[in-house]
Amino acid sequence: MPATLKARGIGRTQHYADIAAGLFTKPVKIGRRMSGWPDSEVAALNQARIAGKSDADIKALVRRLELARGAE
Repeated sequence: MPATLKARGIGRTQHYADIAAGLFTKPVKIGRRMSGWPDSEVAALNQARIAGKSDADIKALVRRLELARGAE
């Protein structure tokens, strides 16, 4: 979590608000009491924001990234 928040440059509250709004991927369970986000997803979403993609584009990217998790 700290690495993801640092990479995004936002706080925990905004991060979870973005998840709820469909603007960031849901966490992946990595332990009994731990969750995290793949670095590749964080990087892809940051690049989309830097590129000026719209919220609709970001939501579509989030859906693609989460669907790709199941394909792995």
